[in-house]
Amino acid sequence: MAVFPSVQWFDAVRGVFNADESYQGGGGGACNALMGLKIAGQSFLVTFEGAECSAAVKVQDNDLAAADYILEMSYADWKEMIQNIATNGHADLHHTLNTLDLGRPEGLSHSMHGDQYREDLFFRYNQTMQYFFDASARVATEFME
Repeated sequence: MAVFPSVQWFDAVRGVFNADESYQGGGGGACNALMGLKIAGQSFLVTFEGAECSAAVKVQDNDLAAADYILEMSYADWKEMIQNIATNGHADLHHTLNTLDLGRPEGLSHSMHGDQYREDLFFRYNQTMQYFFDASARVATEFME
């Protein structure tokens, strides 16, 4: 069982996502983005290249400057989203990345660089990112606590 959040957990999700072609059609197919994540005081970079997620690494906060965009929520919100996906096999309408982004005054996605073209990759590839997190429904997940 993989602990969320951890590189082990992201690698398990990557394995499911990369092995199932049904997850690889979002956003028109190819996705080239470096997604940053801030979860419970930890930072991660997740790389998408073409139709696959090619890497997930734990990094220092300042390394997130390389990310095209950063997704950041409270640990409680991340946990609720992942549990919702596990329960339903995918995010329900209240737990999609798009809904979570639109429902926050500050948004879910931001960057350290202020480059709107790179920040826009979150919206361009939103469905691919959603499919990635939806793939977590098939990963046995333990939460830190």
